[in-house]
Formats: sequence, C-alpha cells, structure tokens
Amino acid sequence: MSRHQIRFCLFIVALSFAYFSKALTGTYMKSSITQIERRFDLSSTHIGLIDGSFEMGNLLFLAVVSHFGAKLHRPRLIAAGCFLMAVGAFLTGLTHFFMGRYKYDTVIQVFQNDNLSIAACVDPLKTLDLVPEIQIEPSMWIYVFLGNALRGIGETPVTPLGISYIDDFARAENSPFYIACLQTITLLGPMFGFLLGSYCARLYVDIGYVDMDSRWVGAWWMGFLVSSGLLLISSIPFWFLPRSLPKQDGEENRETPVCEILNETEDAQNNNHNLKLTEIAKGFFPSLRRLLGTPAYFLLLCGSILKFNAFIGLLTFKAKYMEQQFGQSASRANFLIGVLNLPAVAIGIFLGGLLMKRYKLSVVSGAQLSFATSFMSYLLMLLQFGTKCDNIPIAGLTVSYNGSVTQGVLSSREMLFSECNRDCLCSAEEWDPVCSDSGITYISPCMAGCLSSSGHGKNTVFHNCTCVSTSFPAGSSTSVRLGQCPHAKDCSRSFTSYMAISVLSSFINALGATPGYMVIIRCITPELKSLALGIQTLVTRTLGGIPAPMYFGALIDSTCLKWSMKSCGGRGACRIYNSDMYRYSTEKFQFTLFEQICQKLLTSIIIVVKTFADLPQSISILYF
Repeated sequence: MSRHQIRFCLFIVALSFAYFSKALTGTYMKSSITQIERRFDLSSTHIGLIDGSFEMGNLLFLAVVSHFGAKLHRPRLIAAGCFLMAVGAFLTGLTHFFMGRYKYDTVIQVFQNDNLSIAACVDPLKTLDLVPEIQIEPSMWIYVFLGNALRGIGETPVTPLGISYIDDFARAENSPFYIACLQTITLLGPMFGFLLGSYCARLYVDIGYVDMDSRWVGAWWMGFLVSSGLLLISSIPFWFLPRSLPKQDGEENRETPVCEILNETEDAQNNNHNLKLTEIAKGFFPSLRRLLGTPAYFLLLCGSILKFNAFIGLLTFKAKYMEQQFGQSASRANFLIGVLNLPAVAIGIFLGGLLMKRYKLSVVSGAQLSFATSFMSYLLMLLQFGTKCDNIPIAGLTVSYNGSVTQGVLSSREMLFSECNRDCLCSAEEWDPVCSDSGITYISPCMAGCLSSSGHGKNTVFHNCTCVSTSFPAGSSTSVRLGQCPHAKDCSRSFTSYMAISVLSSFINALGATPGYMVIIRCITPELKSLALGIQTLVTRTLGGIPAPMYFGALIDSTCLKWSMKSCGGRGACRIYNSDMYRYSTEKFQFTLFEQICQKLLTSIIIVVKTFADLPQSISILYF
C-alpha cells in the first residue's frame, strides 16, 4: 500500500470517528430533551427553540465554508470545526455547574416523619408556609442555547468538505461504497448517544445527593462533557493530513478535479495559499446560480426539505412521545431507540450502498429506489395510527370525580374541584399526583380529600380520602399512594406493535438513503459538489431543522392538560398531556402534508433525471 493510500485510509477513519462523535452529541441532545425540559421548567416550544439553535449556527457559516473550503485546506478546516463542536458541547454541560442544586418542594417533604399524620385536606402546604416551586435561575437555559449554536457552527465544514474530499480522490465506482460505510459508522453515534442518554437519565441530576422528589431529573449534563472529549480527540488527526491526494484510478489516468490542480509539493501549496479570498468570492454567486439552475438538483433539494421536516420533528420528540403515549420512562425510551431503531437504519444504509456498488445503479435507478423505499416506509408508518394508549384516568381532567369517562377531556379549571374536596382549600396549581386502587389519579392528596397519612417520603400513603370513597361502594379502599397511576395492561401490547412497525419502517426508508444522496452528487458538475452538499445541508436545516422542532413543540403544547407554575407566576413545563390529541396532532400533520408532497416531488425528480440521463453529453456526469 502506497503512502497516499495510507493517508486516504487514515482520512476515512478519522472522518468516520468525527462523524461518530458529532452524531453522538447531536442525538444525546435529543435524548436529554425531557430532562432539560424538567430541569429548566420549559415548554416544548422553548425546547424546540433550543434544539433548533444547532441549525441556526449552521445557517451563519455553512454556505461560505462550503464554497471557500473547497479551495482551501479541507482537513484542517474539518479539524477546526471539530474543536468548535467540542467547545460548544462543553459549554452546554458546564451550565449545570453555574446553577444551584435542583430542588422541588412538594408534599413529600411534609410527610417525612413516620409518627406524624397530617390531614392533606387542610392543605398542609399552606399551613407550613411551604410553596411548591422549582429552584432554578430563569435565564440559565440561554447557555444551553449558545452551546448548541456553537456546536452547529463547528459542524459546518465536516459534512460537505469530508464527502467531497472522499469523492474527489476515490474511484468513481468506490465512492458510493465509501460514503455508505461512512454513514453506517456514523449511525453508531446516534445509537451510543441514546444509550448514553439512557444511562445518564438513571443518575440523579445532582450526583451524590439523594432526593426524595418524585419528579426525577437525570444527569443530563454528564453526556455533554463526555461528548466534548470525543469531539476534541476527533479533531487531532486532521491537523496532520495533506491538502490533496492522487486519484485512486492511477496517476496516468486520473482526471484532476478543479479544486486539486495543485500538487503536494511545498511550492504549489504556497502558491495556492496566496489566492486572495476576494478572487474566490467572485465565483460564489455564479456557481450558486448554476447549481440552483440544475432542475434535478433543485427538485431533490425541495424533496429533502420536506423529508427533513418530518424526520427532525419526529426524532426530536420521539423519546418524549414514547414516554407520554405509552408510559415509558425516559431511560427505557432512549435505550430502545438506541438498540432497535438505529441499528435497523445503519443496516439499511449499508445495504443501500452495497446495492449501488453490486448492480452499478445509475442515477435514474438510484432515484427510483429512493422513491420506492420512501413510499413503502410511509405506508408502514400509517399503521402506527392503530397503536395507541387511552388517556390515564385523572380526576377532574380526563374523568369526573365519580369515575365516569368524559367525552374528550375536562378543560375547565373549575372541574378540578368537586363536593368532596371543595372545603379543603386546595391549590389548583399543585401537581403531586396520587393513585387510588381503582386506577384513578388525583392531582394531589388534597384534591383527593385525604384526611390522614402514614409512612414517609415516597412511601407515604394517604387514608380516608373522601373523593375516593364517593366513587366506589362501601368497604372499598379509600387510600391513595404517591405517584401517577400506570397505563392499562393492554398498553404494553400496543407499544410492542408500535416499536415493531417503527423498526421495519426505519429499515426500509434507510435503504434509499445512499442512492438518494449519490443522485445529488452525480447530477451536477464535479467542481460544484462541495457547494451542492453545503447548500443542501444549509437549506434543509434552515427550513427544516429550525422550524420543525418549534412547530412540533407548539403542537405538543396545545395538547397539555396540566401546566406547572413557576415561582414568578409564569407557565412552566407540562405535567400531563391528552394522549389522543398528542398522537393525532403529530402523526396526522406529518402524514397528510409530507407524504403527499414528497411523493409528487420524487416522481418529478425521476422524470427530470431520466431526461438528463438520455442526453449524450450528460452520460459522463450522471452514471457511475
């Protein structure tokens, strides 16, 4: 193996590790969404804004880096980007140390003494002058926002410059396989990111303290410090890799790309460094006009925007959806995504690249394969409408106090009160759920009308609850225990069906990922490859990555049944959602809009690409 081949292999290995590290960090951010939401007491809309800050950082620099980077030292630009991502992740995790201990005063802290029995109905929180509130600094979440945005800025050179570097120096028939391998290794990052999120969600946010609070918040900050170290390590090899390499086809037959006319000699490198940035900038807008004037590329770009909206919106809140819809813990939801969904996606992407290499698929065939797999994936995901869990019976919200199921939900604040608790001086803003043996949840022991208690901490049991006794015959238990009632047993079967459909749909959709990616690379002239990938990433993240988490979050917020209240009087995080409306608002929006438009655009793309492929002068560009 020659020196150049060794360097090329080292570049692929280094780029794979950089992709792995940045993907791990990005998915860990999404796996920690619910933990950050509880820690900072934010709504889903605010969480969507924080998640979209990564794309905002990309928006600032991606187009410029993609254009100028093709003319400069690409490996070193990638190294600088990895370093910036490491700093951004470190700043995000460091926010935890700027804050005090997480402390949420609840009714649990009132009942700490085994020998003390207090009547919850007389509202002990008011009696002891103990007001429930989350002890946080209101503006601390801005550091998480800035750290995520800085990570987005650092990511700008990695994808477009890395892919174009491989495609420029690899054999034409090997390029799809290399990129498929790269994407497959990259998907190990999200898998380990969700597993890391699962592990950190099991650790209490303030490690070393034992907190009796039922509103568990995991150690969300720890994973960012781990990922920061990985990103810092990934930047090191790129500082020592060369600016350019010989084409794998051989020195005598290689067609030197425009961005690699200069050889590796010291004099040539010095001459290239003397290029003025103003001279490079003059060609930016003409290049952009040529790029967007390519019909196949423009239609592919439109299709990517729509698909990216659906993908980002669902991925950001997928773990939360599993928590709210099926009653899964944050740790288990992240674990299942990491060990089931993402390996299926990795296998699908790898097999898609292998199919292109084995059968030497043209751009037309690649576009057709991408369309077919996307269509089949959407058909499978439609089956998820049948996988659901009913709303948890919550007195005053989803059921009346006599236990009868209401039509829809009870939205009136007055419905939280009944004759059985009207004299208890309860606060409607409390959220200390208790569960009765009948499976009905009450938002607090006071709302359940409980007159005595036993035990302490999380093991506290409340007795002689008047609201419980009004719903059931004499002789039934009138006690409640701390904590929200679990979902019904049949919900576990629905969750199993949901996961099976999700895994199969992810695998089929991933089969068309590499063919669709290669269509973009091959439908344009070689000197525009880097710019094309950069513009695609910029536009999809700007029009998909930024608004999608926010409007998906707004849709989720619209289904909230009970909000927390901050000490300053503002609305905090949602405590419980309407399961039916949650499922309908997210899935229905996705299927009715994105499925129909994506199918039409993909069909148009195939026709346009077919037209281009029939032109003799385009054969050298459009076929592998």
